[in-house]
Amino acid sequence: MEPLNKLTKESILEEEVFTELFDQEDEIYKAKLMISLEERAQELGVKSKFTKLLNAYKRVERESRKSRSRVSSLIENWTNFIGPYGRMKCKSWIASEDGVMLYNPNTGITDIVACYHPILPVERMKNLETGEERIKLAYKRNNQWNEIIVPKTVVTSASKIVALSGRGISVTSENAKFLVRYLADVENANDDAIHVQYSSAKLGWIRGGFLPYDTEIVFDGDTRYGQIYDSIQQTGSGNKWYDCVKMLRRTNRLEIKLMLAASFASVLVQPLSGLPFFVDLWGETEGGKSVTLAVAASVWACPEENAYIKDYKGTDVGLEVICDLLNHLPLILDDSSKKNRKLEENFEGLVYDLCSGKGKTRSNKELSINRENHWKNCILTNGERPLSSYVTQGGAINRILELECGAKVYDDPGAVMELICKNYGYAGKEFVDLIKDLGIPKIREIQKMFLEELADDEKMQKQSLSMSIILTADKLATDYLFQDGQYISLEEAKEILTDRNEISDNERCYEYLMDKISMNPARFENTVETLEKWGMISDGYAIIIPVAFDALCKSGGFSRAAFLSWADRKGLLQTDGNRKTKNKKINGRSQRCVFLKMDSGKEKQEDHEFHSVSTYEQEELPFD
Repeated sequence: MEPLNKLTKESILEEEVFTELFDQEDEIYKAKLMISLEERAQELGVKSKFTKLLNAYKRVERESRKSRSRVSSLIENWTNFIGPYGRMKCKSWIASEDGVMLYNPNTGITDIVACYHPILPVERMKNLETGEERIKLAYKRNNQWNEIIVPKTVVTSASKIVALSGRGISVTSENAKFLVRYLADVENANDDAIHVQYSSAKLGWIRGGFLPYDTEIVFDGDTRYGQIYDSIQQTGSGNKWYDCVKMLRRTNRLEIKLMLAASFASVLVQPLSGLPFFVDLWGETEGGKSVTLAVAASVWACPEENAYIKDYKGTDVGLEVICDLLNHLPLILDDSSKKNRKLEENFEGLVYDLCSGKGKTRSNKELSINRENHWKNCILTNGERPLSSYVTQGGAINRILELECGAKVYDDPGAVMELICKNYGYAGKEFVDLIKDLGIPKIREIQKMFLEELADDEKMQKQSLSMSIILTADKLATDYLFQDGQYISLEEAKEILTDRNEISDNERCYEYLMDKISMNPARFENTVETLEKWGMISDGYAIIIPVAFDALCKSGGFSRAAFLSWADRKGLLQTDGNRKTKNKKINGRSQRCVFLKMDSGKEKQEDHEFHSVSTYEQEELPFD
């Protein structure tokens, strides 16, 4: 072909020009040459003629390509699709740019159509928890390749595969069975060539790796919680995050160091054979609780609202599913006061369930048993009241570590939030890499050392185990990541642990008081003038005069001050400011009384039990 500037209105329309154009193997060069020729034709005033000839040659080229594809398919039984995917064996199917067809012996032509466009299986995905398989299909529509991942059961059923029409695949009830057959033939004929990708619906430690950081395993979890998975990433500058957090740690606020350490500790619970546990930061509004929770979340993920951090507004089943998804990463819940009514009524049960690390067994709509949810992580939370105030049993309290949040943790909380919302996710990945480098045996030795130092028969054992994991995480993060020497001291850690005797004594004291009140109803009524009054019952509270309350505690061998402090934390008292008592006029005299909430069981039995005891059988107390 002559140089472009030498072409005339006659020579540009000659066959030689078009033949040379379509002989070009480089598609980019071919496209550029075609544009240049069109521009030259326009200069010469023959653009219309040139375009007509060009379109004619395109049709010829297209038909020629189809013919070659059909011949190749018939001879070699391979797919002949133009695109990024390699050729695959397809048995007797003719798979070309025109679609997927089969020779019909009844008609003598290829009129059995499985699909009107290119389609093929390109990857198998095998879930490590369930063993269930999904398959990745590639299909071409409008000259563009797309991919879709579907359950294996969909592509093996003619009745189910028609649902893929909603994703742009040309499948109907008429050709569904042929498409199923074609996909099965290709998959079976290329068993060695189709890549098997292992997947998991859970994050954390999977087969020696850690999801989402290890790419050998891909995530295929519930799309409803995709925002959680998407939030776990490295964004912004790791150096800026470390500079900010180191500055916060230098303030020596235990609130910051504890919640950070607990966030790191979550991924050590499983390797160190621990059990899930709560770490609760409680205190007055505006103290910095939410910012501290966000700092802890930024170790792993975006700390913005509705990203990684969740709340108590959902259901127990929803929280269980999220725990299963996070698996070893921390569950972070903001503001325990926002519990819905159902959670409020059985919050103690929720604590036990989440700390058990195992979900309830449930059946699905096919009446088979669903995969059992399970997890081993740390649950970080905050609220205006201590989490232990919502539970009464020592077993539940044993699973909670809590710290009161002091005033003004941050000088400029807004600036801290702005920075960590732009820079996050680096420390978590580095901590996981650190665990792999050090090895679990070495880390277990560190944890064993802390557990021995925390050993105290007076403290709750499960709490001590949980705290030893937190201190281990704190030491590793301090030594290798922050390198700032800002450790949580052993003394600070021990202060957080709950005294075993305090729990048992105060619970017994409460039961003792409830029993005494129910057995002496006349002493809370005005019906018998000869009896010394202990107080009155009103609106679900036993209002006890101070001399009677002190005598009751003494008679049972309980500490008045310890019980009132415990009952206040539990939300069992009506108080007046910082005082554990309130003024009430009883027996014509105003005095500071204890307003003690009656437990639900006693309230329900009140009418029955109070009148079953004779007036003459009311107890006497040593009021001296």
